[in-house]
Amino acid sequence: MDILPDTSAVIDGRVSERVEEDGVDVVYIPEAVVGELEAQANDGRDSGWDGLEELQQLAALADAGDIDIEYVGRRPDAIEKRDAGEGEIDALIRDLAAEHGATLLTSDVVQSEVAEAKGLPVEYVEPRTEDAGELAVEAYFDEETMSVHLKTDVPPMAKRGTVGEMRYEHIAEEPLSESEMRSFANDVIDTARTVSDGFVELSQPGMTIVQIRDMRIAVAEPPFADGIEVTAVRPIVKTDLDDYESADALRDRFTEHQRGVLISGAPGAGKSTFAQAVAEFLDDSGFAVKTMEKPRDLQVGPEITQYTELGGSMENTADSLLMVRPDYTIYDEVRKTSDFETFADMRMAGVGMIGVVHATRAIDALQRLVGRVELGMIPQVVDTVVYIEAGDVDTVYDVKTEVKVPHGLVEEDLARPVIVIEDFETGVPAYEIYTFNRQVVTVPLEGAEDESGGETGVERVAKQEIEREIRSVSHGHVDVEIKGGNTAVVWVEDDDISHVIGKGGGRISQIEDRLGIDIDVRSFSDRSDGRSGSGSSASGSGVAGGETVVPEVTSRHVVIPLDDHHGETVEVRADDEYLFTATVSRGGEIQVSRGSAIAEELEQAIDRGRQIAVVPQ
Repeated sequence: MDILPDTSAVIDGRVSERVEEDGVDVVYIPEAVVGELEAQANDGRDSGWDGLEELQQLAALADAGDIDIEYVGRRPDAIEKRDAGEGEIDALIRDLAAEHGATLLTSDVVQSEVAEAKGLPVEYVEPRTEDAGELAVEAYFDEETMSVHLKTDVPPMAKRGTVGEMRYEHIAEEPLSESEMRSFANDVIDTARTVSDGFVELSQPGMTIVQIRDMRIAVAEPPFADGIEVTAVRPIVKTDLDDYESADALRDRFTEHQRGVLISGAPGAGKSTFAQAVAEFLDDSGFAVKTMEKPRDLQVGPEITQYTELGGSMENTADSLLMVRPDYTIYDEVRKTSDFETFADMRMAGVGMIGVVHATRAIDALQRLVGRVELGMIPQVVDTVVYIEAGDVDTVYDVKTEVKVPHGLVEEDLARPVIVIEDFETGVPAYEIYTFNRQVVTVPLEGAEDESGGETGVERVAKQEIEREIRSVSHGHVDVEIKGGNTAVVWVEDDDISHVIGKGGGRISQIEDRLGIDIDVRSFSDRSDGRSGSGSSASGSGVAGGETVVPEVTSRHVVIPLDDHHGETVEVRADDEYLFTATVSRGGEIQVSRGSAIAEELEQAIDRGRQIAVVPQ
């Protein structure tokens, strides 16, 4: 019998074993296999050295007259090496087996199945596996270490502490050399491919992510990274649902029926730890639980199957899971639009969904659905938001829809579907989300204040909408003051008074009817606090030492026109508040690209009726 082994069989030492068993006359060694082993050995990987040692063992058997060895074929070219993951080198090896009439010996199940499908004689031997010993990177871990960060020419770093109180700190003084980092990287990759409790999660040029026991390890290399980097992460605590506040209420909520839940919090706050606790509680409560993760790193029991991307898409994974019929699926993490769409599709199919989302406030997690899911469907997709801070449950929101007049408005004909977000513990409404004048707004309740100067959410939304309406029928500056829940004073230029009010008050009455707010229109010249519009200053210099300007907003730029100052450096200010510094072009203008941070700040100042001025430096 003649055999031709592939790289997997040589690395595992299965060729010499097969020879020693009996009946092997000739062993054909593909040059493609030799090339792969040589490349791995040059990289310092144990697999390459193991394979070369096996070839030496076969040479000794040949010298003893037990077998004949013949090296066949050719080395793979650069394109074939690049496409090795697509099976190009495996195809070369199968062709050689067919050419020489040899039985293909392999520990690669895919290679075995393809060869059998092509009618080639093939012998599949199970790959060798062993329990993982201690990795070199584990020497940097102690009981308080969540992650270790190693990089070429940088001293080792680690995140240590307790959940929510992590410190990123040096754990050694000397920088790591490239050879040391190569050794760490190869140790991780080789171990993941050979041990029974490890696997390769992702393998792309420059990035490999593996799971070994409870550790998720990412290995980045040039050209993807600017140096070799190994990041090893492990959980430092495993919790039960009983360890959290509101555990009894949350247990009842999760088990009443399948729900849509977003678990939110800042990085390192303990979101995934809480998700793992919920998953195991649901499993213990008799629910069929699965997970969707990329990479898979939730620390759950073997009863809970952990799925990753199928065919490069979580949507494919979701389609498969619908055939499995889980009661609950833990989706870790929901980040991109496609993730939210997949989450919503599964939820609408009746599967209980628990998604893990990065957010710095509980409401931010829910707002990430706006624009990705039809507004009226949000409470059906997500009815519970759990916010985790410093490893504990900080806030739980109940999400539902009511048809009502939004909080702070009074006209009955303004009733509409409103998403009400209530504090789960107290039942007090905290936010409302609804459509106001074709714009989706999120309004904080209970007198919530923000950076807009102490205005409530309702006042801020009302002010923005009034400004938008008045600007559509005026030419100069507009300023709005909210006087109560449904009353406002609008200040406009003298020349705009009659145009804003309209014949017989018709135009302002139409605006009042649309917004449900009583509006008193007044002139800047009558204002007692001295604040005025752009036309109130005879000198045109409302900002000390500056020249008042009227910016023009185009589709691509915000343009500030100037009659002079060509080539000069000037400051741009809003109501005497510094915005930015710019150089005036030869054409006598300043152009700021829309979408930039400077342009957004300038446009906000314009929208709020602030006086824009240019001050030479």
